[in-house]
Amino acid sequence: MSEGARQLELRETPAGVELWVQVTPRAGMSEVAGVERGALRIRVTAPPVEGAANRALVELLSEVLGVPKRQVRFLGGERSRRKCVLIEGLRADELQARIAARLGA
Repeated sequence: MSEGARQLELRETPAGVELWVQVTPRAGMSEVAGVERGALRIRVTAPPVEGAANRALVELLSEVLGVPKRQVRFLGGERSRRKCVLIEGLRADELQARIAARLGA
């Protein structure tokens, strides 16, 4: 497992896993860029206007983690660059493994 994936601050709950993401809107490409201060660093091409960046974030997390979009929910920070999201139906070790695979570990 990559060092970055191990540095993620995750909280496993009965519903799934809570994780923090740090989003950069209007990026050149949408991607998982690493881990920063315990949060998953994500870049999206969408602007932070009318929820476009949030929708792009949900789409990217869904793709990266292999879960349906309906299993990615915001718990806080919808209007902030730092957000807390719940990934339903996954355990913390599964989430870390999927992110590590994406980060090239």
